[in-house]
Amino acid sequence: MNKAITDGLILMPPAFAEGLDKWSSGNGTPGTATYEGASNAALVPADPDFGGCLELSKTETTQRLRHMGKTPILPGCYLRVTARVKAISGNLPSVRIAAWAGASDDSHVAGLTETGPSVLLTSYGQVRTVSAIIGSGLRGGVDMVWGTEPAYAHVGLDLTGTNGGVVRIDDLVVEDVTGFFLRDMMDWVDVRDYGAIGDGATDAAAAFEAADAAAGGRSVLVSPGIYHLGNSVTFENPVRFEGTVTMPEDKRLTLTRNFDLPSYIDAFGDELEGLKRAIAALFNFSDHDSLDMKGRRVDIDRPIDVHAVVGNKDSFAIRRVIRNGQINAVASTNWNTDTVTSQATYSTANPMQLSNVANIANIPIGALVEGLGVGREVYVREKNVGAGTLTLSMPLFDAAGTQVFTFRRFKYLLDFSGFASLTRFVLSDMDFECGGEASAIMLPRDGLIFHVKDCFITRPRDRGITSIGRGCQGMMVDRCQFLSNEQSLPAQDRVSIGLNTNANDIKIRDNRAVRFAHFAVLGGTGNLLTANHWFQDDNQSDGIRQAGLVMTRTNVKSTITGNYIDNSFIEWTNEHDEAPAHSSEYSFGGLTVGGNIFTCNDVAAWFRFFVIKPVGAGHYIHGLNLSGNTFKSINGTIERVDYVDTTFADLDMTRMRNIVVEGNSFTGIDQFIGNPVAVQFDQNTDAGIWNCEFAGFLPFNGRAREVMGVIAEGEIRNPANARVTAMPFVRLEQGAGGTQVQVNWPEPCHGRIHVTARMDRPI
Repeated sequence: MNKAITDGLILMPPAFAEGLDKWSSGNGTPGTATYEGASNAALVPADPDFGGCLELSKTETTQRLRHMGKTPILPGCYLRVTARVKAISGNLPSVRIAAWAGASDDSHVAGLTETGPSVLLTSYGQVRTVSAIIGSGLRGGVDMVWGTEPAYAHVGLDLTGTNGGVVRIDDLVVEDVTGFFLRDMMDWVDVRDYGAIGDGATDAAAAFEAADAAAGGRSVLVSPGIYHLGNSVTFENPVRFEGTVTMPEDKRLTLTRNFDLPSYIDAFGDELEGLKRAIAALFNFSDHDSLDMKGRRVDIDRPIDVHAVVGNKDSFAIRRVIRNGQINAVASTNWNTDTVTSQATYSTANPMQLSNVANIANIPIGALVEGLGVGREVYVREKNVGAGTLTLSMPLFDAAGTQVFTFRRFKYLLDFSGFASLTRFVLSDMDFECGGEASAIMLPRDGLIFHVKDCFITRPRDRGITSIGRGCQGMMVDRCQFLSNEQSLPAQDRVSIGLNTNANDIKIRDNRAVRFAHFAVLGGTGNLLTANHWFQDDNQSDGIRQAGLVMTRTNVKSTITGNYIDNSFIEWTNEHDEAPAHSSEYSFGGLTVGGNIFTCNDVAAWFRFFVIKPVGAGHYIHGLNLSGNTFKSINGTIERVDYVDTTFADLDMTRMRNIVVEGNSFTGIDQFIGNPVAVQFDQNTDAGIWNCEFAGFLPFNGRAREVMGVIAEGEIRNPANARVTAMPFVRLEQGAGGTQVQVNWPEPCHGRIHVTARMDRPI
C-alpha cells in the first residue's frame, strides 16, 4: 500500500532550493519564524555529496527545522522521514528526525512522541543518514506512535548538543512505508493501525471502531495483546482475534458477521466469559436471532445468571435461540444448595402468599418451599422484604396458620429467574451436562413459549427444568433426553424431577426420561403429552415405584396420548388447592389418557398404573377417558391398574359421571376393568333375586350406578324347567359398597345373564 501512488497524496516536502520561507525554526505552524533571510541559514547550490542543500549553523540548544506544509497522517499509514546530514565545521551536534502533530482543527495533539532516534555526528564531511517512522499503530520499528487523532504533521529535524557547529542537510524525504507492515494485497485491517494499544489499560474502543469503519468488507485483525474497551463496540465486518479484550460488564462487544461462541471465546480468552458476553450481545442487537455455539463445550463452575449477564433488560419478547453446544458443570462449592429455614404465616384468603416471613432477606427467589401442607414443586416467585411477604408459584393445600418452612435454592446451569418476563426463547440441540453438580434450567418468572428442543439434560443434581412462576405458559419440550443422576438408587429413594410447570398450554412431545423420582409435575390445567417414554425401574425385587407424571389440578384440559409409561404411574391430585375440600368448583375431570403403553417389571403386587389422590373430601370424577391403552406386568402380576389414594380423602363415588374406560388390554393384571363393563353371571339355583357383583370390575372400585343392559344367554328356566319369558327389573348400588346390581325376576329361576353396568352417570 502506498497512498502517494494509490490516492495521490503529496507526502514529500519541497526542496530547500524552492525557498527557505517554507521552513520554520519553530514548530512549523503558521506565524512561526522561518529561515528565509536568517543569519544562520543559507542555500548551497552545489555540494559534492548533496547537490543543492541547506547549510545551517547551530545557535540554539535545540535547533529546529520544520516544514510549514502539512504532511497528511492517515490511520493505517506509516511514513518514514529521512534526512542526510554532514558536519562542516565547529562543534559536532546530534541529529534526529522530529515532527509536530496537528489535529484536524489545527490544534496540537499533546502527549505524543514527536522525535526519532538521535544520531551523533563524529567527523567532518561524513554523510550520516537519520530516519524515523511515524504511524498510528504500536508496531515494531515505529518511532512515533500517534494513534488516530493527528491529521497531519510538520516534519523536519532537530540539531541537539553543543552550539557553534555548522552542518549541511540534504532535501528531506517522506515516503509511505506501510508495505513494511502490511501485505500489498491484504484482506484485513489491523486494529493497531488505528491506534489500538494492547497493554490491557489503554482504551482501544475508538481504534476498534475506526478499524471496522475502514475495513469495508475485509476482516479486522485484533493482533496479539490485551485490549481494553471502555465502551461498547460493534463490528460490522468479520473479526479475527489473536489478542483478547477486556471491557466493563455493562458494555457490549457485538460481532455481526461472526456471531458465534468460538469468536467470543477467542475475543475474551475464556470460555465462560465468552459465553456470557455472547448471550449479552444476543439480547442487545437484532442482526441475529440465535447464538450458535458451534458445538463447543463450555466448562463452568458456577451458575450463569442470564438476567445479570444481559444486565439491562427485565423483560424481553423477541425470539432468541441458543443452539448447538454443551454446557458442563465442573465440581465447585458454587453449586451447593442454599437452605434457609424461616417462620411464616399462610392464609387461604391470600393463597399465593406467605406473610410475616422471618429472615426474609436471606430467602432467595426461586427457592423450593417445603413444610406441612405444601404440595410438590412450590417455589418462591417474588419477595417484598419491606412488607415481609413472599409470592408463591402455587397455593398450599393444608398450611393455614404459622409454621417453620424450609426454603431450598437449587443452582442451575442457565438461570433465567431474574427476568420478570421472557417470551419466545429457544434452547436447541444443547447438552446440559450437569454431572450431579448442578440442575439444568430455571425458567423466567413470567413469559410465553419457552421452547426446549433436541436437548440432553444429563445427570441434574435436583431438577431438569424448573418453573417458579408463569414463565412456562405455552412451553414446548420436544425430543429431549432427561437422564437422571440417581439411576443406581431404588426408585423410592430418588428425589430429582425432570421438569415442572405451573401454567397452561404445555406441549411435551417425543421425550425420553430415565429414572427420576418424577418425570414431570404439571401444575397447569392445559397439557398435551405425546409420544414420550419415561421409565423409573430399579434392580429391586417386588420394587416400589413412584409417579412418573403428576398432575396437581382437578379440572384439567389435558391429553396423555401415545406414551410409553414404564415402571411408573400417573398420579392425579389437587395438592395445589388452598381449599382442597370440594365445594362448588369443578372436580376431577377433563382428562384423556389414550393409546399409551403401560408396563412394569418386578414390582409389588399392589402397584397401580393410574392413581387419583384427593387431598380434600367431597371430590369425584366428572370427565375421564381411559381408553385404548396397553397395560402389562412382567415378572409377576399386579392386582389391578387403577387406585384411589385415600391418605387424605376418598372420592365421592355417588357423584361419578362421564367416565369412559374401554378398549384397554391387560397382560399380567389380575383384574380387568371397564366402564361400561359387561359381566357374565351364572345363577345355578332357583332364585327370584340375583345379586350380580361388580366389585373389582368397575374403575376405582366404584358403585354400580347404572345398568345399560341385561341379556340372557340361553333360556332362563323356573324350578319346573319351564322357560321364563318375563322381563326382569334391576335395582342399582346394592350391597355394602353399592357394587351390586340386583336383578329381580317375577318367579324363582336359574340361568346365565350378561349385565352391562357403569360406575357413573353419563350426564
